[in-house]
Amino acid sequence: MQQLTTHHLEYAWQQAWTHGDVSALTDLMAPDYRRVSRSSGATLTAAELEEEILSIRQGFPDIETTIDSLVAEEERLVVFWSTRGTHTESFLGVPPTGRTVKTYGTNLITLHDGQIVHEEVTWDGTEMLHSLGIRHLSDAGSPVQPVRTDDLSGSPDPEILKTFNRQFVTGVTVVTTQDDEGRPRGLAVNAYTSVSLEPPLVLVCIQKSSSTYPALFSATHLGINILGTRQRETIATFASKASDKFASVDWHPAPAGSPLIDGSPASLEAEIRDRFQAKTHTVFICRVGHAEVTDADPMLYKAGSFFDSDGLTQI
Repeated sequence: MQQLTTHHLEYAWQQAWTHGDVSALTDLMAPDYRRVSRSSGATLTAAELEEEILSIRQGFPDIETTIDSLVAEEERLVVFWSTRGTHTESFLGVPPTGRTVKTYGTNLITLHDGQIVHEEVTWDGTEMLHSLGIRHLSDAGSPVQPVRTDDLSGSPDPEILKTFNRQFVTGVTVVTTQDDEGRPRGLAVNAYTSVSLEPPLVLVCIQKSSSTYPALFSATHLGINILGTRQRETIATFASKASDKFASVDWHPAPAGSPLIDGSPASLEAEIRDRFQAKTHTVFICRVGHAEVTDADPMLYKAGSFFDSDGLTQI
């Protein structure tokens, strides 16, 4: 019976993960089956495991999983496996990057009467994202379910929060990159901040609904341009839905190709290191590799209006 169970497991594993026939695997599971992730602590039922497999296969349609070795001892099985797939479809709200990733894992399986009753795994679905350089702000819940975030509606009141944000004075930036065909892309962003000087890290927060978002997500580098008082038309262009925002803008490429806008008070290029998912936005953590500074005055933004920074009074 042990040898038969081992044979069935290898066959069912391939059918489920490589071919998408998830029932071939879950048919071997007891009604009270539970799968526990060592890394996240998440627990899945057989039905939830089916959803996980199908979700991962949707994002990585060519995924192939190989059982590298399998050790059997009485009613315990240890499965060492590897998987390889290309991110060609959206996965957990992340647009396709076209990158091929390979991950490894180990499953400790407990059998009873020829059925799988418990499984402890060293891998979960977020490992696919980690391999793409992507992190979630919250690890709660099932590994491949949408990331849970607190519902802040009413606490505080959204209108009060908007009023609070309008009281914060910021600069204005245009975040730029290149798409897969080498065309410049960009959008207006005021959610920028320096993270640290050593190492030189910055972050920008990008809304997922932006037309530039897919190009940014798949890019290795991005540019951040602080706009000046003489670039009011430029900010209007990049805040619009124009199909070619660079048609009337002079720019030059940074060392890694990110578009830097001519005449800006300051511009930099940074390598994207991490992408943190935050429901409607993604936070990009980037390491600066190139920077340019001029003596032009930066533009200020507060409560939906733009202001000239020249003549500020020091207090």
